[in-house]
Amino acid sequence: MQNKITIIGAGAAGLFCAGLLGQKGYDVTVIDNGKKLGRKILMSGGGKCNFTNLNVESTHYISENRHFCKSALKRFTQWDFIQLVNQYSIAYHEKDHGQLFCDNSAQDIVDMLAQECQKGQVKFMLNTQLEDVEAEQQGFKLSTSQGFVHTDKLIVATGGQSMPALGMTAIGYKIAEKFSIPVVPVKAGLVPFTLHKPLLEVLSTLSGVAVPVEVSNEQISFKENLLFTHRGLSGPAILQISSYWQAGEAITINLLPDVSFEGDFQRLLENNRNQSIKNCLAQILPKRLIEALMQLNLIADLTVKQLTPTQQQVLYQTLTRWMVTPNGTEGYRTAEVTLGGVSCDALSSKTMEAKNHLNLYFIGEVVDVAGWLGGYNFQWAWSSAFACAQSFD
Repeated sequence: MQNKITIIGAGAAGLFCAGLLGQKGYDVTVIDNGKKLGRKILMSGGGKCNFTNLNVESTHYISENRHFCKSALKRFTQWDFIQLVNQYSIAYHEKDHGQLFCDNSAQDIVDMLAQECQKGQVKFMLNTQLEDVEAEQQGFKLSTSQGFVHTDKLIVATGGQSMPALGMTAIGYKIAEKFSIPVVPVKAGLVPFTLHKPLLEVLSTLSGVAVPVEVSNEQISFKENLLFTHRGLSGPAILQISSYWQAGEAITINLLPDVSFEGDFQRLLENNRNQSIKNCLAQILPKRLIEALMQLNLIADLTVKQLTPTQQQVLYQTLTRWMVTPNGTEGYRTAEVTLGGVSCDALSSKTMEAKNHLNLYFIGEVVDVAGWLGGYNFQWAWSSAFACAQSFD
């Protein structure tokens, strides 16, 4: 039996896969360039790790092959992972939109994965740089900063390029390219927007202000909070739309997602006819935001009663269809996920094995599957790792 397995990457997918395979009796070694296990897990969810979501659907994922993720997600669901979390008596809570976070800290999830690896006697080579991979007659020869490693099977779980400060690199894509496996061009996803100068100068004064909005482009819309920053726009709504945004494209921001023109808005104007527009709107929007919109000449310095019925509609349109063209994104430095990656068409959706090279597997974020904000990327890590480990039965 071929039984020496090497996994590149001690992140969510790599650790979970290692534990599963070790407990099946395989000789598993995990190689990682960092000193610690699960560095990105520890940073995630503000240190509380949003480890999965109660509502996982394939529609919550972006990929050139949108059907690819279905098989793995179906075979290892959020309920399966929650069951493991419960076995370890890890306390957790639900936030908006079915997001599950640890009560204590993300360290609980890392400790759980480490214990699963311990049960399977998994070996670790931490602080180890992978320099090259070559195919051998039987398996692979890895050149590392700690010498050569020979292995029968190789599982690439290197993650994407998001958060390079945590040691994330493009090594996974380089391995794919070395074995003629296509890679879908990568870019930062779930990432804040930067803004062009004149607009930035006005809006940066709002740094720290958050408002509930609905933000949309031609493809999709998200109803969440928007956060103004000193660099531009962030918050859940912006992070979500950023994964669907193309350079040069405008986004539409609805600052009144729950206010209808005929009912609430007209009633507000009617009840505050003698007030300035600024003071009237301050009842439903932050005053500083209204001042910024006035500075941008989007709101006139008038009283409510000076508005004609047409101007009332124009004011409502201004607030519900505010068009902003981002300058760009903050890039991988603050991105939560990498879009693109190893082409799904080159992998088996059942086993995650490369179709053109036996015994070579890719799991987790290195693959061209990127989830929404809210625990979906962790669920993809667990599900793809499980699909890969199951194929070794």
